[in-house]
Amino acid sequence: MHADLSRSTFRPERHYSAVVAQQGRVQLDADLNEQTAIQLHQARSLAADLIGPHGGPRYAAGFRIEYVGGKHEIDTLLIHGGRYYVDGILCDADRPAAGVPVTDEDSEESVPEPPAHWTYWDQPDGFRDPEKSGDRLPSPAQTPFVVYLNVWERSVTAAEDPALREVALGAAMPDTAARAKVVWQVLPLSLAALEIEETDPSKDVVRAAFTRWAQRQSAPSARLAARSERPDHADEDPCLVKPDARYRGPENQLYRVEVHEGGEAKDATFKWSRENGSVVFPVDELDGTWVRLASLGHDDKLDLDVGDHVEFVDTAYASRLEPLPLLRVEELDLPGRRVRLSAEPAPGVGRLAHLNPYLRRWDHRGGPKRKGRTTALRGGAVPVTEGEWLPLEDGVEVYFAKGGAYRTGDHWIVPARTATGSVEWPVDAARRPLLQGPAGIDRHFAPLALIKGEGSAVDLRLAFGPLGSSMPPADEAALAAEEQAHREELAAEDPPHGRSQTTAEAEAAAEGDN
Repeated sequence: MHADLSRSTFRPERHYSAVVAQQGRVQLDADLNEQTAIQLHQARSLAADLIGPHGGPRYAAGFRIEYVGGKHEIDTLLIHGGRYYVDGILCDADRPAAGVPVTDEDSEESVPEPPAHWTYWDQPDGFRDPEKSGDRLPSPAQTPFVVYLNVWERSVTAAEDPALREVALGAAMPDTAARAKVVWQVLPLSLAALEIEETDPSKDVVRAAFTRWAQRQSAPSARLAARSERPDHADEDPCLVKPDARYRGPENQLYRVEVHEGGEAKDATFKWSRENGSVVFPVDELDGTWVRLASLGHDDKLDLDVGDHVEFVDTAYASRLEPLPLLRVEELDLPGRRVRLSAEPAPGVGRLAHLNPYLRRWDHRGGPKRKGRTTALRGGAVPVTEGEWLPLEDGVEVYFAKGGAYRTGDHWIVPARTATGSVEWPVDAARRPLLQGPAGIDRHFAPLALIKGEGSAVDLRLAFGPLGSSMPPADEAALAAEEQAHREELAAEDPPHGRSQTTAEAEAAAEGDN
């Protein structure tokens, strides 16, 4: 999550059930966020345990798929409304109701009702482009193919959704809380990708093959470790922090190391930010290489400077998880709130205002130095080098394990603290940093349909019924037992001759002794 956080403390293996606030203590964003994460983990784990890997309510299951092709200009899918759960995560395919505008009393203008379904091309988080051949559905000659649901979460701030900003605070104030958004995308998948050789596979064959494919896609193989080492220039400014500190930064930071270009190590690149990638600037206008910003940073630490690398993206590309070249800031026009970039942003990105374009700042300036030489950037990002410690800044170093496969968007976060002069990272008994998988992105998948042709879609969804049901009628034996229990209760409340049961038993015992 690209947000201005102090750190992220939720660890499911610790089995914490709640965050307990104490009086007179400082409350941190990490505490509130961990409570939210605990509740989400519990709710989604329970839903997954009861439902299974995926499923929808029997009478309100969403994501029924229809394939529409042939006679139309371009093939598409109809995605019908309802709810569906993937690994316990709720996905809602219902289309929002259209608002009713206020019109003149004499006007009889009618508001057309939107369709009750989404299509493959207008699904809210898919952002498929008909001009891109890779986005189009397989041709009739490539049928059958599988349609599946891809589910993940990403952060949204006021830079993307201005409605999150409280305007009463004024434009000079920073935004408040960010949001986590569930992204669902309906996508096609060939049988070859599922390693299915049959031309007419059964439901069970497709589901089993899809499960194997999803497990491979969900399990990241890249691993990273972080540490702090006293840099060579540590004695140049001893007043910053204590002399023996290994982390030499003047402030607490939350470093984010994020995969930019995925693939094998030889092709992969990464970028890093000392602010968890949270420094963003909404864009008002793009004119060639010049970008007019809606606002600048609130101080020198959160502003732009010549030499900074930025990512020019919008809501569509943030949801597509596709890397774009990182651009360098070449010139600043502070009075005009404009910056000149090293190249014009990629075509089709940031040109539509309703997609809320913005710049995201990253803090690397060049690749790590080896043998006195600086590694050249590739596409504005740092090439991944496995098996050796790579310096970021101020003594912070990261290490990529050998043999990893990298996915765009996967990331690790590294808290650095001036109080300890070190970074917070798991270590073993010998204080050696431990390799860790990415903190995200967690990807979830579910099969929806096997498309065999026009009007022929085999439903691969699963359904569950409600747990509640009518109370069964009682039989004669149960009724007699209830009546007997009722009589015994009345006898205990009103004993004969006004004496309590205990008193009667005591008197009977005394008479027996005599």
